[in-house]
Amino acid sequence: MPPTVPISATYLNMQIARVSAILLAAGAWDLDAGLLILPCPYFDDVTLNFTYTRGGAGGAFDFQIEYSPYSIAANVPAGAQQWMVMPLYASGAVVAGADTTSTIQRELITYQATGAAVETFPYSVALDGTIERLRIRARESGNVGAPGTLQIQAVFS
Repeated sequence: MPPTVPISATYLNMQIARVSAILLAAGAWDLDAGLLILPCPYFDDVTLNFTYTRGGAGGAFDFQIEYSPYSIAANVPAGAQQWMVMPLYASGAVVAGADTTSTIQRELITYQATGAAVETFPYSVALDGTIERLRIRARESGNVGAPGTLQIQAVFS
């Protein structure tokens, strides 16, 4: 049974991952210095609630979930990376008498708006209690000349 996690300033089960703001112009990614870091030790899952309003016709955005197994930057071993991008794994087809090749790649996710009104959708990720911190990068990828507004809320369990 996992330890009981107190709801406190350190272990919030509901956090804002990106305040509601216009995405950067020209399709640029959110700046690392401005990304909100979400502490999440001991949590098994997170549901990200995205709220997007396109800036113009064809609006869409990309996001990447970055995680760290280290609670603070000072704990990162020499030569290791502090932030890693969530991967996507696809198992290969199993054929009798032959080895199977599976693929894994860092994941980039795109959401295309269906209309001009505000749109909200959830996206869930398993954390398995081994991830210490999360952050979510985003960029306008549809109509980069008219970036939309994006907010991301994280609910941990």
